[in-house]
Amino acid sequence: MEKIELWVRSILFNLVFLFWVTVPTILFVWIVLLPQSKVVKVIRYWQATFAWLAKTIAGIDYVITGWKHVPHGACIIAAKHQSAWETCVLNVLFHDPAIVLKKELTYIPVWGWFAKASGLIPIDRKGGAKSLLIMKKAASDAIKAGRKIVIFPQGTRVKPHTHKPYKVGVAAMYQDLKLPVVPMALNSGLFWPKGAFLKKKGIVTIEFLPAIPPGLTRSALMRKLEEQLETASDRLAREAISCAAKKK
Repeated sequence: MEKIELWVRSILFNLVFLFWVTVPTILFVWIVLLPQSKVVKVIRYWQATFAWLAKTIAGIDYVITGWKHVPHGACIIAAKHQSAWETCVLNVLFHDPAIVLKKELTYIPVWGWFAKASGLIPIDRKGGAKSLLIMKKAASDAIKAGRKIVIFPQGTRVKPHTHKPYKVGVAAMYQDLKLPVVPMALNSGLFWPKGAFLKKKGIVTIEFLPAIPPGLTRSALMRKLEEQLETASDRLAREAISCAAKKK
């Protein structure tokens, strides 16, 4: 019975999600011509609706812990990236974040226009030092506008309990902008696995860890960030798995 429910929920949600991605994106493409604040407001509404659909249809809800560690002003949010799920709630969490993303994503027809209009920060991962300079300039402009910067240190989605190296982009911004880095751990990959059709019912936990203050060397920051983010995300995954096992 549980397998049937899983398939029914997943099929229905995937169909609704596909509709909610494609139809509004095409119908409201003219929004990209509006000021950035208006574009962000629309995106935030879309993401709030997405969160409601994920909860109502797929059974994926979320809780936040450690919000006290997120400064009111500018900072760098270094987020673990396990699923497409967290990318669809960032504007709900941070109002108007400047999200660092792969430049290739801005080439996606129509969607890429929204990405550019909302002030995201594209980075060419093959561009070397020049790409880092462009990224730091865009990040500096975002900070001046009072926006939080969100970056995925590993640069891609990584399954729970799987290790991939951390990129230097977060350290470059940390040293250049002299801002605290707030690690954002999560376990979304358990419920919306990378590339998976089936979406598992459960509660995603987002945990903000104590901010890493400015002043560390690049290597020291990278060691501390990776240790804290990996340890916390692994713990959240174990806790969710244990909780699910006890309910059976």
